[in-house]
Amino acid sequence: MRRKDREMSKEFALDVFDSCEYAVMGMTDENGLPYCLPMSLARDGEIIYFHCAEEGSKIDILRKNPDVCITCAVNVHNAEDKFTVYYESAVIRGKASEVTDYDEKIRGLKAICQKFTPSNMADFDNAIERSIARTAVWRIKIEEVTGKKKAMPSK
Repeated sequence: MRRKDREMSKEFALDVFDSCEYAVMGMTDENGLPYCLPMSLARDGEIIYFHCAEEGSKIDILRKNPDVCITCAVNVHNAEDKFTVYYESAVIRGKASEVTDYDEKIRGLKAICQKFTPSNMADFDNAIERSIARTAVWRIKIEEVTGKKKAMPSK
C-alpha cells in the first residue's frame, strides 16, 4: 500500500468486509483478462462463502484459476469542499474452491443468509430443502487482507 498513513489493521478490514452490502470479486480468465462481478459474500472465520449456479463463466474461470481478489467499501462520503471521496475499504486475496461437503455447504449458505436476510432465517431449512440440490457453494480461503481509511477531516 502506497499511502501507509491510511493503512488499517486486518481486523479493521474484516469489519469493513463484514459490514459491506456487496463486494466485487475479481478473477483472471484463461486469456489473462480480468473478470469482475458484484457478489453477496459472507465470512465465517478465515473462510468467505458465496453461492451461485452450478455452471457459468465464473465457475469456468475459477476451475482454471482459483485466485481471487475481493474489494469493498463502506462509509463512502463525497467531500463538499474538495475533489475527493472519504471511505473505508478492504481488499482480500485468496483461493476459491467448490464446497462438496454437505455440512459445509449448509454452513456457507447459513452464513450468507444470516448476513443478508437475517429476518427470514425461520424459513432457512425450507429454502435449503427446496434448492440445495441445484445450488453451488464456493469457499475462498483468505490469504491476504488489507484495509484502508480515508477519513473525513475533523471540524
